[in-house]
Amino acid sequence: MGYWVVVVDDEPLSLTNARNLLSANDMKVSCLRSGSDLLKFMGKNEPDLILLDILMPGMDGFETYKALRMLEEKEGKSRIPVIFLTGENNKETERRGLKAGASDFIRKPFDRDVLVKRIKNTIENSRTIESLTEEARFDKLTGFLNKASGIEKVSQLCESATGALTILDLDNFKLVNDLYGHDMGDRILEAFADVFRHNIRENDVVSRIGGDEFMAFFAGVSEAAEVAGLTNRLNDQLSKRAEALMGKDHGIPLGISVGAAFAPGHSKDYQLLFQYADSSLYRVKQNGKHSFQVYDVPKEDADMEKDLNREITRLTQIVEERGDGRGAMLLGQDVFVWEYRFIMRFLDRFEGVVNRVLFEISAEEKGPLFSEIMAEFGAVLRSSLRRYDIIFQCSQNRFFVVLPQLTEKDGETVVRRIMGAWEKKGYQERVRIEYAMSFLSLKKTKD
Repeated sequence: MGYWVVVVDDEPLSLTNARNLLSANDMKVSCLRSGSDLLKFMGKNEPDLILLDILMPGMDGFETYKALRMLEEKEGKSRIPVIFLTGENNKETERRGLKAGASDFIRKPFDRDVLVKRIKNTIENSRTIESLTEEARFDKLTGFLNKASGIEKVSQLCESATGALTILDLDNFKLVNDLYGHDMGDRILEAFADVFRHNIRENDVVSRIGGDEFMAFFAGVSEAAEVAGLTNRLNDQLSKRAEALMGKDHGIPLGISVGAAFAPGHSKDYQLLFQYADSSLYRVKQNGKHSFQVYDVPKEDADMEKDLNREITRLTQIVEERGDGRGAMLLGQDVFVWEYRFIMRFLDRFEGVVNRVLFEISAEEKGPLFSEIMAEFGAVLRSSLRRYDIIFQCSQNRFFVVLPQLTEKDGETVVRRIMGAWEKKGYQERVRIEYAMSFLSLKKTKD
């Protein structure tokens, strides 16, 4: 098996038995006599699993477990799975251990087959969970952090580090999808990710925050010249990759626009820095693209006196460039309430019908992976419904869907389409979906 197991027990006989049993099953074994020995050992080592005796003098198993988790959190290390060892047949002790977060309980004296099997299962389950958790943090196409994970990481850096928060947008990327298809669009995004990855350092953080939009934090960067150099390299290298993929005569003015703001120079607050970088990106888009802009406070203040025509142009560009307008609308509570009331008044006035569907998703485990699955289900709803259907995520695991002007039978067809699209995502074994439907026919009211 090749696993590395640490056994912590103050009884020499128990340590000897554990070493002999595990070594005979191709495991590396390290034996320690106390909780303090374990904490010192873990400062420089990362075994696959720890067998931890509960009844030890000085620091008992529960105290050692708590100190271990604090050490791992402080040093940013992964949590090593722990199985408690006990010579007692005490349900309360077992309950306390499992509540604390231990992976399993094993009673002494050891049964060889039980010990080996439980160690194997615990390590493999831990690795599976760790892999799924890690996978849930990253965008599958580019390999960069996804939006939620990127915001979490960059927010921390804005408060504690010197650097540049940047927003990068692929210029005219929509034309790639329109003229060459979405498969080519994905290949261009993968090419950009590869180019970007070769122009960043190990401690830089990159996140995909939209279809063709990315956010990055470059530690230690505080000069516009550094942003300019990066922008020029990215544009030159992406242009060559685009020619290799689509041919020299592809005709699409593909490039990169970059907006940047500095921490702590402009602010330490993530929201403000993002707003400043986004405003700078807009300036680049308005002035020829394929370039960069660092946030300039005096220039921004002077620009506050825009006329209404410029503001309309700006808002229209934001709406048209950053959203493809396809699929149903996923709305926040306040907007959903007003939109729902408008639809109901309209249908009541002109005699219409409406289907209302409540989806509930449940799973045994919550956390980052469950949040990612919820986002995935929301995306399935949007892509499966019409533009004038509306969706409200009324809690983490509930979605309320309104389908105007569909018969009851058509509403059932839509739900089947949603469930069919969801089955293709492959989450059936992880989550369970239930739904309830309500159909309403409204009569035309008088003027």
